Amino acid sequence: MRRKPEALKRALAELDAQHLRRYPGIAVDSELDFSSNDYLGLRHHPAVRTAMADCALSTVAGAGASHLISGHHAAHDALEHALAEFTGYPAALVFSTGYMANLGVLTALLERDDLLLQDRLNHASLIDAGLLARVRESHRYPHANAAAARERLQEFRQRRGEAAALLATDGVFSMDGDVAPLAELAAACHAHEAWLVVDDAHGIGVIGADGRGSLEHHGLKAADVPVLIGTFGKALGTFGAFVAGDKALLDWLLQRARTYIYTTALPPPVAAATTQALQLVTAEKWRREKLAELIGHFKDGAARRGLSLLPSDTPIQPLVIGDVQRTLAASHALRARGLRVTAIRPPTVPNGSARLRVTLSARHERPQLDMLLDALSASLEPSQPVTELAS
Repeated sequence: MRRKPEALKRALAELDAQHLRRYPGIAVDSELDFSSNDYLGLRHHPAVRTAMADCALSTVAGAGASHLISGHHAAHDALEHALAEFTGYPAALVFSTGYMANLGVLTALLERDDLLLQDRLNHASLIDAGLLARVRESHRYPHANAAAARERLQEFRQRRGEAAALLATDGVFSMDGDVAPLAELAAACHAHEAWLVVDDAHGIGVIGADGRGSLEHHGLKAADVPVLIGTFGKALGTFGAFVAGDKALLDWLLQRARTYIYTTALPPPVAAATTQALQLVTAEKWRREKLAELIGHFKDGAARRGLSLLPSDTPIQPLVIGDVQRTLAASHALRARGLRVTAIRPPTVPNGSARLRVTLSARHERPQLDMLLDALSASLEPSQPVTELAS
């Protein structure tokens, strides 16, 4: 443990030397921001903003307490009912953040002798949740490899008999943009009596015919995935998270999920705005249709310009450069043109896979994407200078 200020300064200097020191990314309210997760543009929607303002003016700004004390307001209750209807689950529970939802679920469900199985590229919150769960057996299977996950479950079941197992995966992977093979994972979990937990932070609102996320995309129902986790800060444009499942699961989380029990509830105005955003996801299907068209346009334009993107049909379109300095230089060159594309570096992504993570939104238009594609081509020239940028 680094306890002395001098040791911390030396460690920070080491990060500087490796071009890995990070800084807060200052928000920009511009259609030329290609780093936001506001996939449907709903954080700008007048109805969402009005719902938040009206709730704050007519009730309170903050919850005032945790849910189990006196902080559960009518806006939370309305949102939970709307989430259950939207996702097709019997019930839903609102958490303050997606990170807290993942920590709460895994630590509440897992016991010492259980098996935890995770995709190697799961979000940091799931990885940290696994560490906090302190299970004796925790494994990370090769990315999106359902066959490897099935083999691990089968081996565990043969060796441990009635012991419990849980498989956790992202629905859409935040840094690669690809979709987990949920149908195969659900079948493997069913065959070997394992819980399947899906964190669909980047799928909810975006994929599926009605925007219901990765489960709808794969034709799965609530019965196939016992635990669904989603966030409000991506396609819904607000803040917070939820867990959907059967009523017994959610009642257990009420008793044991420490990140739900021991924190102030989400501000009621945020809950009210999120309920409005859910309605817009269903009512304004054109946003997903436009987004899908923009994704296709961007991928075609990248191919014509010789830009090699990772295989993704979601709004997350990563361009892996590899070298950290070159990635920083490209990001800086884009910013000089007024285009915001953040350089993503280790440890957020594996060593040697530094990238420009382009994210698209229904707010974008084709000419803006063409401008970005031309700038990307120019920015990857080796002569661009390196500067310190956030990631």
